[in-house]
Amino acid sequence: MNAARRPLLLSGLVVAALLAACSKDEFNAQIPETNKEPTSAQIEGNVFEPALVPATDQRIAQLRVPAGFTIAKYADSLGKPRQLAVSPAGHVYVTNRETGTVTLLRDTNADGKADQKQVVATIKSVHGITINNGQMYLATIKEVFRAPINSNGTLGQLQQLINNLPDAGQHPNRTLAIGPDGLLYITVGSTCNACAEPNPEHATMLRANADGTNRTVFASGLRNTIGFGWHPQTKALYGFDHGIDWLGDEQQKEELNLIKQGAFYGWPYIYGDGNYSPHPRPMGDTTYAQILAKTTLPALSYNAHAAPLAMVFYTATNGASIFPAEYQNDAFVTMRGSWNRSKPSGYNVVRVHFENGVPTRIDDFVTGFLVDNNRSQFGRPVGIATLPDGSLLFSEDNNGVIYRVSRQQ
Repeated sequence: MNAARRPLLLSGLVVAALLAACSKDEFNAQIPETNKEPTSAQIEGNVFEPALVPATDQRIAQLRVPAGFTIAKYADSLGKPRQLAVSPAGHVYVTNRETGTVTLLRDTNADGKADQKQVVATIKSVHGITINNGQMYLATIKEVFRAPINSNGTLGQLQQLINNLPDAGQHPNRTLAIGPDGLLYITVGSTCNACAEPNPEHATMLRANADGTNRTVFASGLRNTIGFGWHPQTKALYGFDHGIDWLGDEQQKEELNLIKQGAFYGWPYIYGDGNYSPHPRPMGDTTYAQILAKTTLPALSYNAHAAPLAMVFYTATNGASIFPAEYQNDAFVTMRGSWNRSKPSGYNVVRVHFENGVPTRIDDFVTGFLVDNNRSQFGRPVGIATLPDGSLLFSEDNNGVIYRVSRQQ
C-alpha cells in the first residue's frame, strides 16, 4: 500500500468517519456526548509533501499575481527566513529561528531590492517580531525581549521582559504585537495535535503590559494562531488558527476568528461550524453540547492544512507602489502549505476581503509556487509586511527568499 494513502485506524479513540458526506448534525450524531459510550472511527490519512526545487528565475517568472501587479525577489540567500517587520524608516527586519538571528535588510538605491544585510541581534530560537514606537519586540519559545531601534536601523541594548512562556511542544513559534490599546499580545500554540492541555496558557492568546508584566490569558481554545492583526477601522482583532491534523484531506479547515477577550474557540473539542472532534472527548460529565454552547465559531474558513503563518492589514495611502483603493483595510495572509493531505493546499498568499469591517471572502493573491503538476514547490510563504512605498513583502523559508509585490509602473 502507498504510504501516502494509508488508512489511519485509531481503535476506540478517534478521528472521524464520513466527514465529507455528513452534515454537521449527522456527523455529531455519530459521536456520543460523553465517554459513557465508545467512540470508534476510521479515516484515510494522507501525507504528501511536494519536493523542494530551486527558485530559478524561470520559475519566479511564472508566479501569478493579479493584473496590474508584479512580483520579484527583494532578497535571497537568507537561509530560513521567518517573520518580517518594517520600521517607519523603511528598514526591513527578518527573523531566523534556526540560526537565532535578526537580520536588517536595506535597499540603499531604492531599486526594489535589498543590497545590504546586517545581523543586528542573535537570540536562540527567535521567531516573533514587531515594532512599536521606536522599539523592537522579539519572541522566542519562552522569552520576550525589547530593544530600541537606532537611527541607522541597528538595535540598542536588549532587555528581557518575559522568561517563562509555556514550553514548546508541537507548536513553538511565538508571535507578538502591540495592540491599539498599547498592550502586548503573544500567541502560544498547543503542545499537541489535539489534547487536553494541563497548562492553561497553551493554545491561547496572551495579553500583558508593554513591559511584560500582568500577563493574562486573553482568549483560549486556539490551537495555533500565529498570524493575527487588528482591523484598521474597527480595531477588532482577527487571527488565523491552524486546524487539527488527521481528520482527513478536507478537515479541519483553517479558521479566521474574530478574537475577543475571554472568548473560547473550541479546540480541542469543537471545530468548524460546530463539529465535534472525536478525540479527545470531554472529561467527566461534561458534554460536547455544553462545550459547543460556549464556543465562538469562526468568521471564515480556508482550505484544510494550508498552514496560515502571518497576517497584515493593508493601510498604505501614499508611495510609488500603493495598491488600488479597493485593497485598503483588507488583509493579506501567508499560507505556508500542507503536508497532511493527498493534494497540496496553501503554498500561496491570500487576500481576505473586508466589507464594513467584516471579513466576507478569501481570494488567492500570489500563486505559482507549486510546480511539476503540484509535485514540487519552490517556496513556502511565512512572514509578511508592507514597505513605506506601499509594496508588499513576504518571506519563504525553503529557498531563503523574500519577495516584493508592487504595482506595475
